Order: sequence, then C-alpha cells, then structure tokens
Amino acid sequence: MPKKQEDMKTKGNMISQWLDENKNLEIDGFIEKNLAITEKIRLTMEDKGWKSQDLAKAMGKNASEISKWLSGMHNLTLKSIIKLEIALGVDLIQVKTDTEFKYVYLGTIQNQEELIEKVENYEETSDSQTFEVAM
Repeated sequence: MPKKQEDMKTKGNMISQWLDENKNLEIDGFIEKNLAITEKIRLTMEDKGWKSQDLAKAMGKNASEISKWLSGMHNLTLKSIIKLEIALGVDLIQVKTDTEFKYVYLGTIQNQEELIEKVENYEETSDSQTFEVAM
C-alpha cells in the first residue's frame, strides 16, 4: 500500500478511535433521530412524486431551505416538523401517551359554597371515636 493511502487509513482509524472514546450520546441520538425523520420525509415525498421544490411550494418556503432541512444535519424544530407533517399529510413523530386515568364529566356540583365551607372546616375525627362492634 502506498504511503499516502496508509497515512489516510491510519488517520481515519485515529478519528474513528477518538470518536469511539469520546462518544456523545446526545449528538448520536440527535443524528439518529434527525436522519430517521428526514428519511421518512424523503420516502413520503417519493410516494407523492414530489421534489424539494414541490415541498417548498406546499410550505411557502424556498427550495434551498427545504434542501438544508432534508440534509439530515439541520436541527429541525418541533414547529418545523409540524409544518412538514401538515404539508405532507403524515405523522413524522409519533408519541405514545400513557394515560393512567380517564376522566368523565359528571355534571356540576350543587351548593358549591356549602361544600367548600365543609372542606375548610373538616376535622379528622375518626381517630378520636371509638366504635363498638356488635357480635
């Protein structure tokens, strides 16, 4: 192997080694998610037969801005992602919400003032009371 190629290979290994040793999970996560989003955008555009110019027109943006967004290295804001979702008609990010409780509207409370007064004047008396159990 020529000296120059050998130097480049060694240099590449040094960079890879440095990246491995100084791994930044935040940056890795950003790149991974950003590339996944831009890939989903690209596939959706492909399905629609759209080019960057078509997406730019649908969003009222310049084609150069859209190209920058689709590079995978632009920091897409949540607002930008929502605009993309609307223009493309797809969900780019799906967030599953876990609901522990579901609420049902039962109506309005009557005598609200009286209830508030009872709550404010409530004293816990169960500790001081003795209950007899019939057997």
